[in-house]
Amino acid sequence: MDTSEHKIISKEAFANLRENFRREGKTVVLCHGVFDLLHYGHIEHLREAKAQGDVLVVSVTAARFVNKGPGRPYFNDAQRLSFLSELDCVDYVLLSEAVTVHDIVRCVQPDIYVKGQEYANAASDVTGNIGPEQAIVEQYGGRIYFTQGEVYSSTKLLNNFFGALPEAVVQMSRGLREKYGADVAEQARRIVDDFAKLNVLVVGDIIIDDYVFCKVQGLTTKDAAMSTRFDFRERYAGGALAIARHLANFAGHVTLLSMMGMEQDIADDIVAVMPPVDCRIVQDEHFVTPVKRRYLKRHAIRQQYEKLFSVNHLLDIDGMRQVDYRNFYRNLEEMLPQYDLVVVCDYGHGLLTQQAIDMLEKHARFLAVNCQANSSNYGLNVITKYHRADAFVLDERELHMAVGQSMDEEETLLRRVATGLGSSYAWVTLGASGALGIHGAEATELPAATIHVKDTVGAGDAFYSLAMLAAATDAPVDLATLLANIAGAIKTNVVGNARPVAKVDLLKFLATVLNV
Repeated sequence: MDTSEHKIISKEAFANLRENFRREGKTVVLCHGVFDLLHYGHIEHLREAKAQGDVLVVSVTAARFVNKGPGRPYFNDAQRLSFLSELDCVDYVLLSEAVTVHDIVRCVQPDIYVKGQEYANAASDVTGNIGPEQAIVEQYGGRIYFTQGEVYSSTKLLNNFFGALPEAVVQMSRGLREKYGADVAEQARRIVDDFAKLNVLVVGDIIIDDYVFCKVQGLTTKDAAMSTRFDFRERYAGGALAIARHLANFAGHVTLLSMMGMEQDIADDIVAVMPPVDCRIVQDEHFVTPVKRRYLKRHAIRQQYEKLFSVNHLLDIDGMRQVDYRNFYRNLEEMLPQYDLVVVCDYGHGLLTQQAIDMLEKHARFLAVNCQANSSNYGLNVITKYHRADAFVLDERELHMAVGQSMDEEETLLRRVATGLGSSYAWVTLGASGALGIHGAEATELPAATIHVKDTVGAGDAFYSLAMLAAATDAPVDLATLLANIAGAIKTNVVGNARPVAKVDLLKFLATVLNV
């Protein structure tokens, strides 16, 4: 076996070596990172680290825990471990299979933990990990050391020379850096930090997404129907539940007001997944909790999911007439004046009657509206049933339905709807092409932040969540659109609504996109 291959070892194997080094009086040094593209800055960093002790251990974040955005890391785990093992100054290389390096630090118990000088100011670390990492190092009698060499960037090299980002995104980032300066990422981060000042009320249809994963076997011999083999099933909190979870990772406080049926298993699931969202869900025996069961197959090579068909359990018109909405209305009227931002999630599934809409328009301080068209309400759930919206998001199809035609340019149509609703901010999402936003006389069209997609369900909800927070804090429309696009891109790489967009993931991807 090649000598360099002996350097790549497991945590368990290194733990056995650690006591030997301690008995021999050797100083163990630890470096950690993604090391997605090994460059001169890394070499200088590692050489300086090795000079601090006798044994240099380098840990590498496993690909599935790298949060620099879709398509990263560019190089896989084996490649990055191999690169590092070839360096003479490196003695051992470990794979870190967690979001944080805490387990590695506990295993290695370094005498010296080495970080780049960009981490010397803990306030600039968007992950917030440097403090806890230092505390663990000191538990074992170690100390932290910051190297002094010039800071280089793998991300910048990959973005500019390896096509890690779509060319349109690179050009967009250069334009934003030219407009706002080199610290545009920091300016955008301050906008995101301001979201914490908001007290948010979400009002809308909750949806339970049942995903049934299966393998297509072919067609049945008797009637040529599709035949599939069951693989596994997962249940996700969708609709207003998903939007509230996105918002809760950014806003100061989020409350959800909605209705559901009497299904106890669904109520239990909601209680389990929704903290820290304050849920005020009115139950009624005649209300049908929307459940959308989708059957999917997975493309093995592309790791993308294709939906085969869906079965929806929804409230019909006759059922709506039997629902007692009075308790919902009382809660709505009482709660609306208490919130800085009211986010409406109207999927047309029986919650938002005309009486509810009238209350929203009358009492909300800042009213955000998303009125979605889907297979069950197509042509019936149009945003023009509202007369007021301070900000809104539509997709292209919903925009065309709102104005009754598709001949004019999207900006012209968007402004027409915004004028009718008295909106200060408005967006239309353009699928793989990105999004167009307007604010006053300004208009901005930005490309989608990624071309790597696993599942598009819920991407619009993630976009909507961040766009409305930005609108409520009066953010520049181009930076608001960028943040919303990034949220949508992160969501497209999560199957279903398995987890909401996290603040740290958004900020890390933001830094990646703007590093050109």
